[in-house]
Amino acid sequence: MRIKKAVITAAARGERLYPVADTVQKAMLPVVDRDGLTKPAIQIIAEEAFAAGVEEIAIVCAPGDEVRYRQTFENLRDNLLKAYKNVSWAKTEAEHIEHLLDRLQFCVQEETLGYGHAVLQAKEFTKGEPFLLLLGDHLYVSDHTQQNCAKQLISVAEQQQQSVTAVNRTPEYLIHKYGTLTGSLLSEGDGLYQVKKIIEKPSLSQAELELEIPHIRMGYYLCVFGMHVLEPVIFDILEQQFADGDGKDLQLTPALQALADQQKYLALEIEGRRYDLSATHGLLQAELALGLAGQQREELMTTLLRLLAEK
Repeated sequence: MRIKKAVITAAARGERLYPVADTVQKAMLPVVDRDGLTKPAIQIIAEEAFAAGVEEIAIVCAPGDEVRYRQTFENLRDNLLKAYKNVSWAKTEAEHIEHLLDRLQFCVQEETLGYGHAVLQAKEFTKGEPFLLLLGDHLYVSDHTQQNCAKQLISVAEQQQQSVTAVNRTPEYLIHKYGTLTGSLLSEGDGLYQVKKIIEKPSLSQAELELEIPHIRMGYYLCVFGMHVLEPVIFDILEQQFADGDGKDLQLTPALQALADQQKYLALEIEGRRYDLSATHGLLQAELALGLAGQQREELMTTLLRLLAEK
């Protein structure tokens, strides 16, 4: 198994980011990256995938957004070259955008019928190959000095030759926001589990009954990180569940449970954090996390300490 393709889901309109998401796709919100440059959020996500060895990327988007994404990136590239002639950082950044454009495809989700339905739109793009799945409104910041979050996940998937979902240990008061799973520990040092059950946004009482893992500290659960490596069988499962359902809402979590029931399916504790840009203060948290992991860490720390002192 070699992971050469990535799918980024970005079809949702981003109601929680009103009013900005009415005019700008939330995945295109500007964020200062680790290198100190301001980029669209989805470019940072795509560069995470490229740095992990991915060669092609598909964005699942709403009708008409494929043109807007491409035009926006082309304008960014052209403006960098025109406004900063002969400036090395601008030339390098323009080359990164060109690299993305050359390897970018779009899968249009004509109707908003659930996250699983959005993933299903990428079936033709993946062409029967395993793929990395990322969220267009999540930024990932690794604690690992050598590997970003996507690389950690891909390395295990390629080694194990299995579908793998990234997870984080999450306090119980937050589990209602995430898919949460349980399973048997395969490798304590590597944080690798075989998934037995996964429930979307469980209640605390449900989690206490069905999702506890003995060796994990009480009050914490394994929650989905917003990143998966999935084998193409997931599309067969999604298609079957869509056919069996009411045709209105197809989610990914039931398909992942079906995957766990059918074959060996793994979860990996990632050394890193994910930041949901759509959450309250999510964009701010992501900016701070990237800044503290980046080249301008000392400057940012000084600014934060000064602000706190003033308050």
